[in-house]
Amino acid sequence: MKYNFDEVVNRRNTYSMKWDGGEFLKQVGLTERYDEETIPLFTADMDLPVPQPLLDALHKTVDHKIFGYSIFPPEYFEAIQHWFKKRHDRDIKKEEIVYSPGTVHAVNVAVRALTKPGDGIIIQRPVYPPFTSAVEGNGRIVRNNALKADENGYYTIDFEDFEAKAKEENTTMFILCNPHNPVGRIFKEEELKRLSDICAENGVIIVADEIHGDLIRQNQTFTPIAKVANQLDHIVTCTAINKTFNVAGLHCTNVIITNPEVRKTFSKAMGMHLPSPFTVSALIAAYREGEDWLEQLKEYLDGTMEWVVNFLAENMPNVKVTIPEGTYVMWMDFSRYNLTPEEVHDRIYNKANVLLEDGKMFGEEGLQYQRICLPSPRPIIKEAFERIAKEFADVK
Repeated sequence: MKYNFDEVVNRRNTYSMKWDGGEFLKQVGLTERYDEETIPLFTADMDLPVPQPLLDALHKTVDHKIFGYSIFPPEYFEAIQHWFKKRHDRDIKKEEIVYSPGTVHAVNVAVRALTKPGDGIIIQRPVYPPFTSAVEGNGRIVRNNALKADENGYYTIDFEDFEAKAKEENTTMFILCNPHNPVGRIFKEEELKRLSDICAENGVIIVADEIHGDLIRQNQTFTPIAKVANQLDHIVTCTAINKTFNVAGLHCTNVIITNPEVRKTFSKAMGMHLPSPFTVSALIAAYREGEDWLEQLKEYLDGTMEWVVNFLAENMPNVKVTIPEGTYVMWMDFSRYNLTPEEVHDRIYNKANVLLEDGKMFGEEGLQYQRICLPSPRPIIKEAFERIAKEFADVK
């Protein structure tokens, strides 16, 4: 079927953190202003309807009328195996799959289970803020292997620095984000292999967050790090339907761990988590029947990103931006306006009344940046950028 992603679905009064969470967002310091006119584009969930087969599966679950404790049927694991073999040519064994109610939760469990207090953990800033929280909040030390941006905003890995940090005596883990949030890089096979080799040589466990691996541009290819690594004993991979199919509220992350001892340690720390029957229904339907929807979504997101780049070039040429290789976020550099980060924030959040994420949340490398999440109907995106452009019209 043909999906209409331009359709605006009113999400207010639906318990949405994005559209109903104004007081909470003020309390945590994300914004000072939030009202009925706010356009929230700060968080990575979509304002777009999910695939029809997924809806049908959830309706069938509702129609059963009983929502008791649930298990993972064979079809659950078979759907995961089918998807990753077909989409990424990766073979996954049933016993390698460990369920988690969320990816951030899984990363925190991995940190606590597989490292010790005081250990160093490598992250690559500017990066998703919960990575820092998972390290520092659990009494570990951040080893920042900052990504390097060229004049066009294209980010690469500083391998010399990475290897030096991996060799430090108490460095025991590397949290990889691929595709990278927020800079949008899909790391190449040779980059992933080199990262894996360095970590294997130095006894560093890799926790790979690959939950955006299906959300890539139509001309791009995503490769799981486990597919190119010379060995897999040191690799823990987080996968999820949450981002791909817009079901974050159903809490479904699957952690792939080949090494049985690492898996045993991780699983013990994770504890028992039973799924919702809606989670099971959603995953089976999404991975078995959601591919057509995903291809249409990718085409729509590509069109939105092209529109954003063209709009900024014409109306806000001082904003430096590139289309990301993966994810549905865009990393916008406002440094050429010669405004402070606070002044940029005020014009966007308070005056334009558009809610993004300040780059400083991703590390000091992001001070002059703003992250925007673009999986909303294009009319919403257009209104947001028109508001922002109006507030910067007087800045040369």
